[in-house]
Amino acid sequence: MTGGTTANALYLVLLLVLVASSLTIRRMPLGQMAKMTFAWLAIFAVAMLIVAGRHRIAAGWTALTSAFADGSQTTQGDTVRIAKAADGHFWANADINGVRRRMLIDSGATETAISAATAKAARLDLGESPFGTILSTANGDIAATRSTIAKLEIGSITTDNLPVVVSPAFGDTDVLGMNFLSRLKSWRVEGNTLILDPGASTI
Repeated sequence: MTGGTTANALYLVLLLVLVASSLTIRRMPLGQMAKMTFAWLAIFAVAMLIVAGRHRIAAGWTALTSAFADGSQTTQGDTVRIAKAADGHFWANADINGVRRRMLIDSGATETAISAATAKAARLDLGESPFGTILSTANGDIAATRSTIAKLEIGSITTDNLPVVVSPAFGDTDVLGMNFLSRLKSWRVEGNTLILDPGASTI
């Protein structure tokens, strides 16, 4: 028996003696006193288990809240609901030509922007447009290539032939812009939830 376990056992016995003494002073019947004693014993035992496992409980609670804070995504019929993530943004779990990516939904972005790594994984045709394009961003002008996503899926929502811009300057971030959102029947934010309503399963 470890020192911590021994101390806990002694503490439990001491509490039990105190409770029994208190009940004895009140001159309760033996049967009722036994029931009360065991009830208090159970309460103290549960309390000690909670104290002993407080670190595991805290870790589990943190993991649970982190999961919800990370932006859960649910589908109800054709409607997709996305919870705000811990960073204050809405992130969609999207399939780009069958490749799963976590995409930032940005109503301030005119176009959907794809990283070079995602474009390669999704096998986008970067040669479909003979001319590149220059995009003005908060960090200045960047060179980008135009392409098209054959099929983009977010939950129950499917959209075909979505124009995108691709650039290594986007880093690892993939962004869903207004050219996607404008295809929806409606989209809105209610509290901490973004609601995407396509009006139909394919838009």
